[in-house]
Amino acid sequence: MHPFLLAGFVSVLGLGTTLTFSSSHWFLAWMGLEMNTLAILPLMVWKHHPRSVEAATKYFLTQATAAALLLFASMTNAWLVGEWSVNELAHPVAAVVVLFALALKMGLAPLHFWLPEVLQGLPLGVGLILSTWQKLAPFVLLVQVAPLVSPHLLLGLGLTSVVIGGWGGLNQTQLRKILAYSSIAHLGWMAMIVQFMPSVAVLALFLYVAMTSTIFLAFSLFSCVDLNSLADSWAKSSVLAGMLVLALLSLGGLPPLSGFMPKWLVINEMVMQGFMLSAMIAAFSALLSLYFYLRVCYVVSLTSSPKMVKVISLRFSSLSNYPFMAVMFVLGFGVLPLTPIFSCLV
Repeated sequence: MHPFLLAGFVSVLGLGTTLTFSSSHWFLAWMGLEMNTLAILPLMVWKHHPRSVEAATKYFLTQATAAALLLFASMTNAWLVGEWSVNELAHPVAAVVVLFALALKMGLAPLHFWLPEVLQGLPLGVGLILSTWQKLAPFVLLVQVAPLVSPHLLLGLGLTSVVIGGWGGLNQTQLRKILAYSSIAHLGWMAMIVQFMPSVAVLALFLYVAMTSTIFLAFSLFSCVDLNSLADSWAKSSVLAGMLVLALLSLGGLPPLSGFMPKWLVINEMVMQGFMLSAMIAAFSALLSLYFYLRVCYVVSLTSSPKMVKVISLRFSSLSNYPFMAVMFVLGFGVLPLTPIFSCLV
């Protein structure tokens, strides 16, 4: 793709997200989401592979459905209540339809069916955008809509996502599908807490973006798409492989890494709100997710490829081109000691 075209599409992605962030009118928010969808479609198909075209088609159909539901719900609210403001979603039917439209946009279970298949057909760089940047605009709308819907509905969506995200990744060997189910599970944790403590949900999203970015960039450097191709990663660069293992364990929520902090805060708040059973189910479901992260860690660190591998220097000079990866690794690894500060802020 021509650099000017790439810069244009990335700029439209940023503009669409910014428009949704800053809008207080449902029509403008819908326009921002549509700009995001239309800007990422050319990035999905720029290699003209049949799998990429299939993934882009599935993504377009699901996102168009979610956008149509969102526009229908906002028009229904304007018709019944007379308000187009995002914060004035007063009619309960419109609020529920908007919630399910945003769940379809982000990939919350049970509306998650498109995310693993779409992510599997994309290059790792575009998959990183889909797993991180494309979640921001719908999540901002979810934070604003959450106080207007039933807490049990959001809790049900969150628990379903956490359980399905854990179970769905157990038998996967494709790395992109594993990260797709990881995204579903983490979005479930955010949905569970967004109504009670939105700041904790935002913190969980921020740490998820940092950890997922590190993992996607590491997979891209190793040129790996499945578990078998990861077997020679330690021989290529033990430093990068060690960083990948720590990032995966942090994404699984293993203490004392950063990924443990949002799960700790969410479970603590759920217990304080009286949802003891829900907190217990979410905690046990996190063990399922940790299991398939450990499978990937085992392949990276404790197995060796049967074929001959060209050994790369431990300095791994190409890392100098990825300062963003270094920053994301630090955020995804060493933030847990700052938990008391975040607890005071939230």
